Amino acid sequence: MDVNLLKDLLKKLKDGTIEIDEAIQKLKFLPFEDIGFASIDHHRHLRRGFPEVIYGRGKKVEEIITIIEKMVDKEENVLITRLTDNKAKIIKKHFPSSDYYPTSRILTIEVKPQEKRGKGKILVISAGTADIPVAEEAAVTATFMGNDVKTLFDVGVAGLHRLLQNKDTIISASVIVVVAGMEGALPSIVGGLVDKPVIAVPTSTGYGASFGGLSALLGMLNSCAAGVTVVNIDNGFGAGYAASLINCL
Repeated sequence: MDVNLLKDLLKKLKDGTIEIDEAIQKLKFLPFEDIGFASIDHHRHLRRGFPEVIYGRGKKVEEIITIIEKMVDKEENVLITRLTDNKAKIIKKHFPSSDYYPTSRILTIEVKPQEKRGKGKILVISAGTADIPVAEEAAVTATFMGNDVKTLFDVGVAGLHRLLQNKDTIISASVIVVVAGMEGALPSIVGGLVDKPVIAVPTSTGYGASFGGLSALLGMLNSCAAGVTVVNIDNGFGAGYAASLINCL
């Protein structure tokens, strides 16, 4: 339940168009709903401004479908991350209006139109083509949370002229998410060009000594550019969510 739905419910109660028992029934599962294998946090939209997000990996598809049904019943928009193609196909049969993004492995269900909340533009940059799945995860997340999002892919430090050719786009963004593997140098370069928050996302892209993204993570944590913050390896969702919170301030 979001703020607008709660206000509407209280107004109806005040006007006498619904009974107290009906209002209590609607509010019964407001804090959370225990369905045995999961406790769905229906209160999260009121606290955070966005409903609980479903992590698809490790869950049975039947469990995911049940959680979706409970959220849709409460008129909550649904965002599922790390969802395999096979699970997505099954879910789409149950929810034909859902949208699946195979590159980022995200599935969304828009129960009601998401209001535009962002005050500026979020720019998501990827260093290489191999980093696009993580970058798209950030972009889809931020877009679904009500932001204007632009992407700029494959502009890493191996060809820095590609990045500089888009300097007007970079400078005009309110928040920038920079996704990079290998040595993870790109966020430092972008951070030195702008006066906006930069969220760095290390990816597991790289050869043996990249240690599954640890090299990029350490490089970003040691950035000499002020204003660069870092999320976990391959955590495009976390970066997109954080970018949205910043952009909505």
